[in-house]
Amino acid sequence: MLLGIDVGGTHTDVVVIAPSGVVGAAKVNTDPENLLASVRQALEEVRSVLGGQVPTRFALSTTLCTNALVQGTTEAVGMVLFGGPGIDPSLHAPTPHCTVVPGVVDHRGSVLEEFEAESLEQVVEQFAAQGLSAFACVGKFSPRNPEFEQQAAHHLASLGGWVTQGHHLSGELNFPRRINTAYFNSAVWTTFNGFADAVAAILDEYGFNCPVNLLKADAGTLPLQQARRVPVETIFSGPAASVMGISALCPVQDEAVLLDIGGTTTDVALFAGGVPVIERHGISLEGRPTLVKGLKTRSVGIGGDSAIEVHNGSITVGPQRFGPCLAQGGPRATLVDALNVTRRIAYGDTAASFRGLETVAHHLECSPARAAESVVEAACAGIRDAVQDLLAEVNQRPVYTVHEVLWGKGLHPQHLLLMGGPAAALAPCLEKALDMQASVPEHAAVANAIGAALARPTVCIELFADTQQRVMRIPALGVERSIGAGYDLEAAKQDALVALQETLEDSTLESGAAEILESSSMNMVRGMSMVGRDIRVRCQVRPGIASGYETTVRSVC
Repeated sequence: MLLGIDVGGTHTDVVVIAPSGVVGAAKVNTDPENLLASVRQALEEVRSVLGGQVPTRFALSTTLCTNALVQGTTEAVGMVLFGGPGIDPSLHAPTPHCTVVPGVVDHRGSVLEEFEAESLEQVVEQFAAQGLSAFACVGKFSPRNPEFEQQAAHHLASLGGWVTQGHHLSGELNFPRRINTAYFNSAVWTTFNGFADAVAAILDEYGFNCPVNLLKADAGTLPLQQARRVPVETIFSGPAASVMGISALCPVQDEAVLLDIGGTTTDVALFAGGVPVIERHGISLEGRPTLVKGLKTRSVGIGGDSAIEVHNGSITVGPQRFGPCLAQGGPRATLVDALNVTRRIAYGDTAASFRGLETVAHHLECSPARAAESVVEAACAGIRDAVQDLLAEVNQRPVYTVHEVLWGKGLHPQHLLLMGGPAAALAPCLEKALDMQASVPEHAAVANAIGAALARPTVCIELFADTQQRVMRIPALGVERSIGAGYDLEAAKQDALVALQETLEDSTLESGAAEILESSSMNMVRGMSMVGRDIRVRCQVRPGIASGYETTVRSVC
């Protein structure tokens, strides 16, 4: 049996899936102060279904990091940058706690300006005085020569916090994207690792010694221990789980919009030709492009527990969430309370919802019922705007899916797929706001957990070749062999894909089509002559639904 858990900012969902379908499912409240208790409570709800069996596989997704970004609760990051020819690193600083220190490496990895330990010691003292505990260091050409990043990390480690080194994140030579990626990796490190600690503790408690994977933003997977070092890869694991969940539940044939309406946010994703649209060059976070490969998604701070605000007669819903809804003992009226008052749902203490909407109605000078309708309409309008913005952005360029590039094709979806707790209650309103036919499949309330459970485990390898040294290496597989001077990028891609397939044949992982994630070839020049090529290729098994489970949970949409 497969076990899937999705830890959101509001709810933690769990499913147990057998070859016959979903055999257990539950939704419990998430306690951000005690994630261990939340995961334990969710597992207890399905423990009888497991009957003492250890799951074949345990997969997780979480929107905790996404929510932290949306709500502005990420950790402050102290950054050290090393420049290079032709660029001022300070122009790309994502945080005010950012310092450029001496030390320059060129595109060949040669040192043009030496590292100054004294300058870095001053920065360390400055960060200590600011009380920072998360750090990142990035050099312009660090994938060619990581020496300065490694020295900076050594000094910053004396402060006791986490240090992200840019060259650990990607081999691509895109300095601004690597700066942003390193920054976000450290900004969410504490949030993610609190979640990982809770998961590790519960695994020990239940004696689960099965493989544990976490979804990445591109719907691939990472082993939990590896994800601890690169949490930036998992920031959009929640939306990725949404896409995988709806892909498992609904036979999407053409274009569609997916809305996953959670407690804190609504995640938007798109399908073209029946498959998810991806972000070709790396996702953007808070408007800053990164090197993280991912599905094309958008998170808007409107969810079931988003707080209702009234300013000068205008209603806003979210992005702030101050706790659960009034109907569940929370401190402020939320969208769920409005849905209670409109009688679309009857959730928890409905009388508390009515009392809360009376206050909103007083500010609007109307009845509580009218105020509640206005709140629901405002929420749907906000979600509609997010969908339209994403469609406009996608239609400005070629549309990339996990399978192909759709040149000159604009997306004009007419089908709306809804999932998440409030999905059914908001379906008529969203159908009207977006002028699309809405579907809410069976198990929509726990579709994220289904997506996590059914995501195909993926594996990623990286190949390095130096034709001057006549050597090719794949460190993760312990491969090293001699190559000729004519070895080129195409040969490297082929070798990487073959090595990946051979790895799958020798492991318990299921086979699947492979994809190239990154590839580059740089000519190495000495004097006036080219002396060789520096080649890098990264590839992985293409994400998808696990083999044998493609139609297990399929419903009519």
